[in-house]
Amino acid sequence: MRGQLPKSLFSFMITLLCLGSLMTTLIWYTSGDNHVETYQPPPQKKRAPKPSEICKGCKEIIDKIQQRYNQTWMKQEENYMKFRADLSVKCNGFDKAIITQSNTPVGSKLVYDGEKKRTLEVNQDLFNLFTKKHPFSNKIWDTCSVVGNGGILSDSGCGKMIDSADFVVRCNLPPLENGYEKDVGIKTSLVTANPSIFLQKYGSLMGRRRPFVDSLRKYGNSLLLLPAFSFGVNTAVCQRVVYAIEDFESPLQPVFFNPQYLQSLAHFWRSQGLKETRLTTGLIMASLALEFCENVHLYGFWPFSNHPYGLYTLTNHYYDDKPAKTNFHAMPAEFDRLLQLHTRGVLRLHLGDCKADGK
Repeated sequence: MRGQLPKSLFSFMITLLCLGSLMTTLIWYTSGDNHVETYQPPPQKKRAPKPSEICKGCKEIIDKIQQRYNQTWMKQEENYMKFRADLSVKCNGFDKAIITQSNTPVGSKLVYDGEKKRTLEVNQDLFNLFTKKHPFSNKIWDTCSVVGNGGILSDSGCGKMIDSADFVVRCNLPPLENGYEKDVGIKTSLVTANPSIFLQKYGSLMGRRRPFVDSLRKYGNSLLLLPAFSFGVNTAVCQRVVYAIEDFESPLQPVFFNPQYLQSLAHFWRSQGLKETRLTTGLIMASLALEFCENVHLYGFWPFSNHPYGLYTLTNHYYDDKPAKTNFHAMPAEFDRLLQLHTRGVLRLHLGDCKADGK
């Protein structure tokens, strides 16, 4: 008995110590949980930049842009109708922008717009992945927001204005949650996807696909526009995207860019004096929107590393600072063409904070 008492006492003390530690942890966790905050993107520092922070030649360029932009904007119906008619005749996005079972039957030969020598004959399995009818045919929306991903959107407060449009286009599966909503909104009618996202972030969808499908929930039942036939490397992974969406019964509606339309659009902009290897997704979607929208508003289109108002430093995207592929795209030249359309009243560019943007 004497030998057992110290052992019992020792066991009792150990038990009390463990219970005390557990209670302390529980109290700390429950009380501390009230102070846990969701991740918020760091705000842009709106301060006067040092001379070294202004990109070379940017101040002079931005001053000239402001002279063109800082005028009361008004839609010029005649200019809009003329430009839209020109786009429709030469590109016909209404019927040709998206591959359908109507415009691309079994046996058709697809010519890749990024690799002109590469072709693919449409077989029955591929044909079954095509949407049955064009989602834009004979549809005209009153207002459309085309949202680029430029750092100019950070701390812009443009979310509500973007979401107020009848149709909202977003580019390359951008983040919309965790504090970004106030600047970019959440409404999505159509979202594009660069296949490099599937390759780099999701391992070409060769393994588990649920994380990928779960990441698409934020886009609801919008159209997912895929450039499956621009380059050969895109085709198989874009097909796996469609399979994953179908297998997990996602409400998203995958559709494929028609490479014939992309080639026609490239020729159109070349005729407008734009010389570049490939058009950006933003310019492609702005062009398409001009065919099916009466009033096109562009957000997040700004190719410079300093803000037009205040010249403070911007990240390349509103969600990261990954540099653009300058060997493919000529973003300043594209922006100049869009600014021309803005000054002519064809579409409306938004460059300032939306809470103060009266342009």
